[in-house]
Amino acid sequence: MQTESLPHAARSTEHSALVIRKLGLSDYEKTWRAMQRFSAVRATDTPDELWLVEHPPVYTVGLNGKEEHLLRTDNGIPLVKTDRGGQITYHGPGQIIVYTLLDLRRRGLGVRALVRKLENAVIELLMSYGVEARGRVDAPGVYVGGAKVAALGLRIRNGCCFHGLSLNVDVDLGAFHAIDPCGYPGLQVTRLRDLGIDERADLVADKLLANLADELSSPSRWTKS
Repeated sequence: MQTESLPHAARSTEHSALVIRKLGLSDYEKTWRAMQRFSAVRATDTPDELWLVEHPPVYTVGLNGKEEHLLRTDNGIPLVKTDRGGQITYHGPGQIIVYTLLDLRRRGLGVRALVRKLENAVIELLMSYGVEARGRVDAPGVYVGGAKVAALGLRIRNGCCFHGLSLNVDVDLGAFHAIDPCGYPGLQVTRLRDLGIDERADLVADKLLANLADELSSPSRWTKS
């Protein structure tokens, strides 16, 4: 993929057969369209990539999402209908987003296995800070107590995936009050700062990227689905 097809110049590094690109603050729709272009032209030998990004405030609704889960429209935050799975969520400054552009066939991964690996990367990260977290089979993501700290949304096309996960570090949680997060009325949302983790977002992001690279390079404990 040509670097100029990305929303703006990005720093990239190689890690465990992954290209890691750090895009900084980037418009959601431009980044989404870049993921689509990347996935449309990738070949069987195209390296997999992880894109680390932060977005200006935006609500996104997945393919099967219902706009009724947007409870308020008077806060000036735009809504984008996108092509990932899942319902409505919020992205904004203070939230780490990692987009996973992966050839699942080449890695021998099914959707269920990939979701578990993404969740495990976040769970291991939180464990390193002394915070116990878990996933939920009925509602993908990572939870501390009953509150969601990381959300997942994926699109699979021709055996490859894009979109990925978001982790709340120091994001404005007030924006979630205008939605039913992930389509669940009353779902509580939390962030690392409120869990007693005050490390800089860039350091948290580097640890998360390392965990993801480790998870994606290790054999899956789950069968394809």
